[in-house]
Amino acid sequence: MKLNLLTTLRESNPIVLNAANFVTVQDVANGLNAIGASPIMSKEIDEVDEMVQMASSVAINLGTLTKLQIKQTKEMGILAAQAQKPVVLDPVAVGAVKHRLQTAQALLEAFPATIIRGNAGEIAALGGFDWNAKGIDAGSGSGDLDEITRKTAQKLHCTVIASGSTDTISDGEKIAHVYNGTPLFQAHVGSGDMLSSIVAAFAAVCADPFEAAQTACLVFAATGELLVNAHREVGPGTFSMYLMDYLAKVTKDELTDIAQFD
Repeated sequence: MKLNLLTTLRESNPIVLNAANFVTVQDVANGLNAIGASPIMSKEIDEVDEMVQMASSVAINLGTLTKLQIKQTKEMGILAAQAQKPVVLDPVAVGAVKHRLQTAQALLEAFPATIIRGNAGEIAALGGFDWNAKGIDAGSGSGDLDEITRKTAQKLHCTVIASGSTDTISDGEKIAHVYNGTPLFQAHVGSGDMLSSIVAAFAAVCADPFEAAQTACLVFAATGELLVNAHREVGPGTFSMYLMDYLAKVTKDELTDIAQFD
């Protein structure tokens, strides 16, 4: 785990272009800004070419799909791949809604994702595994999540993150786990979207997507845990406020002391 990537990120201030959803767009922008990246948010297809040129990486979120957004994100992914810039896909609710799954599959046929970040239900759906997803929530399933994550990564030729109380990361061969975190991430709508964009920020400063994914998951999860340890009274509302503060000030040494991963 290369926690020195946090210093690299803050020093280089990578630009992350986001095709975000309107529910969580402010959380995503503030989270990226707090951790040391530079967020750009776009919904306009006519500016995609120029936006991709200036960006260091791209994060595509399928949370609030429209026909125009699908067209825009397809163009964004194609141009980013041509420019050899990392693309992170967040396939929101593909395990629960057939149209979303078909859209994600069509996008992945049009351009390669560098990293896919979703909950267990979303990753299982993309991999073709049975899972009882529930809306944007992971739902429940009885499969081996390590195997599901690994095989989905193999199928889609990218690094895959199945995030949750434990984050499972695979590039199709290697498997890693991050055990840090807090249940308040699940209580705060937008935490997963923030993580996906933060993954894109780390991918912008690390040539190895598997390493970038692991590090981003650890930094995000451990920062939330540090916050809750210091503020035992925190609830879902104040958690969001404190999270921005902690993302901005967390240090490599603090993360090293609390890190739980394999």
